[in-house]
Amino acid sequence: MIESRTYRRNDPACAVKIALRRLARRYQALDEEIKEADREIGPLVTQAAPRLIALPGVGPETVGQLLTSAGDNPDRLRSEAAFAHLCGAAPVPASSGRTNRHRLNRGGDRAANNALHTIVLVRMKYDQRTQDYVARRTAEGMVKKDIVRCLKRFVAREIYRHLPHITPSPKTLPQTA
Repeated sequence: MIESRTYRRNDPACAVKIALRRLARRYQALDEEIKEADREIGPLVTQAAPRLIALPGVGPETVGQLLTSAGDNPDRLRSEAAFAHLCGAAPVPASSGRTNRHRLNRGGDRAANNALHTIVLVRMKYDQRTQDYVARRTAEGMVKKDIVRCLKRFVAREIYRHLPHITPSPKTLPQTA
């Protein structure tokens, strides 16, 4: 009996089954850990940026990433253009010859750019205003890549307006007697 078990464990099909079983258990454990983290991050970002989480297509993970990218001192972002540059969503001229076009800035925080891209994709699928915009721009002859670029810039502008901004307190001079 012991020899048959040893033989079965040496069988490649059995080894594959064992490896797949271990992989499935690991997947289930990691999936549960992700769900637990998602349950924890939701209330935290809702408390930190309630206006931001209320926007269409914006979820807890994207808000968390955008808040992280903005940093602990969002007052350093003096304008929406600065925020767009930070997120890599600022247009850069890419014209050559007779063509007049723009591309997105390749610099900036790639994770923030990914968050904006996720928001754009969700809106393109579920938000009627965005779907209408895509249809209109497609009818005008724009390609999807340029439409996404324009939408990223629009979303960056909208996100900036809803970021929690800290108003700097007036600096007081020390009192002299």
